[in-house]
Amino acid sequence: MTPANLAEVVRTAAQAVFISRGLDPSLLPESVTLERPRNPEHGDYASTLAMQLAKRVGVPPRELAAGLADELSRAVGIKSVEIAGPGFLNIRLDAAAAGQLARVVVEAGRAYGRSDVLAGERINLEFVSANPTGPVHIGGVRWAAVGDALSRLLRATGADVTTEYYFNDAGSQIDRFARSLLAAAKGEPAPEDGYGGEYIAEIAAAVQALHPDVLDRPDAVAQEVFRVEGVALMFDEIRSSLDQFGVRFDVYFNEKDLHDRGELDLALVRLTDQGRTYELEGATWLRTTDFGDDKDRVLRKSNGEWTYFAADCAYYLDKRERGFGRVVIMLGADHHGYVGRMRAMAACFGDDPDQTLEILIGQLVNLVRDGQPLRMSKRAGTVVTLEDLVEAIGVDAARYALARYSSDSPIDIDVELWTRAKSDNPVYYVQYAGARTAGVSRHAAEVGLTRGEPDAFRPELLAHEKENELLKALAEYPAVLATAAELREPHRVARYLEEQVAQSFHRFYDNCQVVPKGDEEITDLHRARLWLVDATRTVIANGLELLGVSAPEKM
Repeated sequence: MTPANLAEVVRTAAQAVFISRGLDPSLLPESVTLERPRNPEHGDYASTLAMQLAKRVGVPPRELAAGLADELSRAVGIKSVEIAGPGFLNIRLDAAAAGQLARVVVEAGRAYGRSDVLAGERINLEFVSANPTGPVHIGGVRWAAVGDALSRLLRATGADVTTEYYFNDAGSQIDRFARSLLAAAKGEPAPEDGYGGEYIAEIAAAVQALHPDVLDRPDAVAQEVFRVEGVALMFDEIRSSLDQFGVRFDVYFNEKDLHDRGELDLALVRLTDQGRTYELEGATWLRTTDFGDDKDRVLRKSNGEWTYFAADCAYYLDKRERGFGRVVIMLGADHHGYVGRMRAMAACFGDDPDQTLEILIGQLVNLVRDGQPLRMSKRAGTVVTLEDLVEAIGVDAARYALARYSSDSPIDIDVELWTRAKSDNPVYYVQYAGARTAGVSRHAAEVGLTRGEPDAFRPELLAHEKENELLKALAEYPAVLATAAELREPHRVARYLEEQVAQSFHRFYDNCQVVPKGDEEITDLHRARLWLVDATRTVIANGLELLGVSAPEKM
């Protein structure tokens, strides 16, 4: 029995109690929430439904709990129901009902855990969006791992998601990049406000290979060549490195297109029509203080130039015009002050930012070796890059390490920890559990042990304490996915795989013999346990897939 099935059984029992007492069933919640008691002696599941409803219907909570307990005790699959404290219901399942989950998981396969809880939501998810002036640094890599995992989670729970990379190919940083390339080509030092690192010399050389006569042209013309070609080469490199990291976007959006298509003018007209702009000292301002911003923001300067914020406004409007009901943007810690102005901007367009805009802030990441943070890349010259991280610990470990922690927490990635094949390495611990299940299945096949036909499955035989513990862990997977998606917290999946599934499986493996030894006869218990092993492998593989991490069958 899954938690969802049990929740429906509890609600049905509550309906019966309400009808028998002449109470209004419409007062019942649409769905019932069940909890896992911390102490296994308190049962398999706990419900506070009686306490939630007591005041609403004018019945003492323990009296209502007694009615629910009596009704539930007659339900198929429930072994016992006890009342605790002011009206808690502690529910125990019989072994057959609990064990049946193993078959449910195996037969569902990749679909197990997926749901439609976010069906109907159309979400634009923007992440990474590093400027094309250098390789993706480790902070951007964090968003690559977390953002990609989040997109998978949202889709697994029914949302219609488009992932998007905003390509900042306009503005002063691109001019500095072009000047840096030109200086490198001439063998001159980088401009004071320019970019350094070996990659600048590499790209400058690549541009010269495409245009051998570029340095024979006037500086202004040559700089434009380096700008156009250099940005294209840098962005190709960014896309390639992200692709090798397993991150591919549905849309790559160019900031320059907003300017070329006149979308900044369109945004200004829309904001003016809303009565949110004004002119002051020759500049055009947006009244963001009307919606909590600490100051109004300039859209167009007195010299006629657009501000970065004007492009932000146009880009937000473009997303909304494309039909996205919710715009989710992932930004680094240095953009924390960006949140208030963006929410105010959405409100200036007439939107409710609580409904249409989410901005997620990620904290800093350090790559650590021998207890000391690595400060810079040999190639980039200023920061640790995606390539540095992958070279140090590999793609699987990098993705898992970055997605394993809440994004609002700074993290140190210890190279020694994440590369050793020991149980204290979290990704190894989970992958090893998955490989162990595959090893059991291979060994079973060698001795002729198969699960058998589903109708012959004997779930009631899975009555061992460690089997029950593992079944409980597997049953939690759908709820973990739903919560992780709704809270935008992929790290919940990683922690669940480690702390519940892998941990429970290793204990099960140490206590429950799956494959008969020597000349032992194959029994229904062996077959039932093989169902449970395969169910565990399904959940581990499904969870790792959502994190963008492989599930090897041998290690």
